[in-house]
Amino acid sequence: MGPSIVVFSLDLRLSDHAALTAAAREGPVVPLFVLDETETGGRPMGGAGRWWLHGSLQALDQALRSSGSRLICRRGATVDVIRSVAKATEARSVRITRAYEPGAAGRESALKSALAMNGIGLHRHGGRLLFEPEQVRTNDGGPFKVFTAFWRAASRLDPPARPQGVPDLTPPDRWPASEPIERWDLAPKRPNWAAAFPDHWSPGEAGAEARLAAFIDSALRDYGDNRNRPDVVGTSRLSPHLHFGEISPRVVWHRIMAAAEADPRLQAGAEVYLREIGWREFSFHVLHHWPHLPESPFRPEFARFPWQEDADLLRAWQKGATGYPIVDAGLRELWQTGWMHNRVRMIAASVLVKSLLVPWQAGERWFWDTLVDADMANNAAGWQWVAGSGADAAPYFRIFNPVSQGRKFDPEGTYVRRWVPEIAGLPDTLVHAPFEATAVELEDAGIRLDRTYPRPIVDHKLARERALAAFATLKAGREG
Repeated sequence: MGPSIVVFSLDLRLSDHAALTAAAREGPVVPLFVLDETETGGRPMGGAGRWWLHGSLQALDQALRSSGSRLICRRGATVDVIRSVAKATEARSVRITRAYEPGAAGRESALKSALAMNGIGLHRHGGRLLFEPEQVRTNDGGPFKVFTAFWRAASRLDPPARPQGVPDLTPPDRWPASEPIERWDLAPKRPNWAAAFPDHWSPGEAGAEARLAAFIDSALRDYGDNRNRPDVVGTSRLSPHLHFGEISPRVVWHRIMAAAEADPRLQAGAEVYLREIGWREFSFHVLHHWPHLPESPFRPEFARFPWQEDADLLRAWQKGATGYPIVDAGLRELWQTGWMHNRVRMIAASVLVKSLLVPWQAGERWFWDTLVDADMANNAAGWQWVAGSGADAAPYFRIFNPVSQGRKFDPEGTYVRRWVPEIAGLPDTLVHAPFEATAVELEDAGIRLDRTYPRPIVDHKLARERALAAFATLKAGREG
């Protein structure tokens, strides 16, 4: 009998990998990764994601070689590549981890049909979620639109099964040819705008394990208090590792639960953190049932919203030049590290879509290209939440004040001073609002507004009134 092919995608790990474990039980295994530029919901992976993928594939290949195996890398159309490798290895079966992005079911069906023509079975496994989207249903059997009800129903299900270890892998009699991933030019070169990323991240399963351990040891206890503070290391920063499947959500769940059981002081933080994992589940649940989520408003009335396309405003926001330090710090952190603190993501998104009235899709696309954790479900759901157009979205009248938000969550200006050093000389009371400083205070801090740092791109009070007026047109439309 020939080997089983395990097609890796966003499941770049060896432990708790259902497809890999099942294949290993059958006999020899050929691990395969296919670079198909259109596979992620028909949308090419963003630049920061491609950088991460390069490192993650290297780490996966190293881990496989340590287990006596190797990763076969091919570029091309998924169906064509898999059929070619299956023919070359005389494979008995192909195993994959289920995907949830738009069109995934259709692509999996096409692959199944293509393989069946050659007498090869396709087996699909779970692994990216704690609960499959079909498992969590309303009393009427439909999907949920509200997170609290979704998570309550999910919590009544059997808890996630305990994770599996790394299986013993048997190599095939002969290996198919593989392409060097260095030739794929996944990592940027000229210019290498991701040059500082390695200072912040270690792609791969080992990096994910280290990140989870550090979070439990140093931040889980105070997670409930510190998760909204960008000036401290209060979050897990596991999001890119979860996105690329370098660690399974079951592993995260059980490690957090075990830590809380061993130390009652961690229980409160663990409960809040696992609820955040629940938000990730909810985002995939919504994306699965409403695949238009990344492109179109979940609430159809928002198709009539009077957005204002403005390339100059969008560019200033992208560059971190809005004149609101907490927003500018976030966009600069994003550009330099490929990541932005979640609280700052909400503030920055609110400024773009509510203060500037730029369509949320423009922000979603920017995050898709620049975030190392650019996840289609979470990214789209997050932007629609802020815009007010999504499932269980923030009320339309919730318009974040970037100054008061900065003062509340970065009270000493530590975060802002790190990423916006040109205003670091201002006192804590003014570092989130340089435009409120007197001429003397600005001179003492070495700041020249509109030269060394911009004035606010829009007056928040006036922008809020404009946004509320725009939202009122939707209400008027419904009543009309």
